Amino acid sequence: MAKQNTKQGDERLENVEEALSKTELWIENNQKTLWIILIALLVVAFAIYGISRYRAKRNETAKNLSFPSEISFEEKATQAVDFASYYMQNEDYATALNGDGEKVGFLDIVKDYGSTKAGNLAAYYAGLCYLKQGDYNNAIEYLKKYNNDDQVFAPMALGLIADCYLELGDQQNAVSYYEKAANKNANEFTSPMHLMKLGMTYEIMGNYAKALETYKTLKKDFPTSPEAFEISKTIAYLEEKMK
Repeated sequence: MAKQNTKQGDERLENVEEALSKTELWIENNQKTLWIILIALLVVAFAIYGISRYRAKRNETAKNLSFPSEISFEEKATQAVDFASYYMQNEDYATALNGDGEKVGFLDIVKDYGSTKAGNLAAYYAGLCYLKQGDYNNAIEYLKKYNNDDQVFAPMALGLIADCYLELGDQQNAVSYYEKAANKNANEFTSPMHLMKLGMTYEIMGNYAKALETYKTLKKDFPTSPEAFEISKTIAYLEEKMK
């Protein structure tokens, strides 16, 4: 019985040794393939790790961008102006000026954020809202608070002040501000418009010589403007009137 067990054990050992020999032979014959597979697996593993790290970093960045813990003083002012502007664009000037009870309007923005660019712009918008309501004195007050050298808004603010003075019957101040508006950052858009208004104010005042001079300046300096196309008949009329 012991001899039989020994024989069976020897047979198993021979079978194992034979299997190992075949495996070693296969590995030896396929070393190149195995290395390629191993490298490929490593590449995949590193790629998966890299993608995971990238996604985690991207999600953290997106989280910080989408939900900032704090915003700057200037950004708060900008958001407030954007909110109030919505009401102004929909001609709800009272709410644009005073807010809706939850968010502030232009008046509080000027008060709280007047030192910022957005707060400065709020002064311009407040003046415009008051003008639209026919409150010309308050319009002048806030338009004069606007302090910017912007190519368009700066001359427009001066022109709106002139409009307010003209509505109040103060033609002399209207003339003064139309002149400032026409000369401020002279350009093809705002300058001809304000020169036209300046000439019309001179006509209202009965000063036809200054009106004619202003219209001729408009035609000479801004010949391609829409106002210049319309002014020739007015110039001819005034020249005939002054004979």
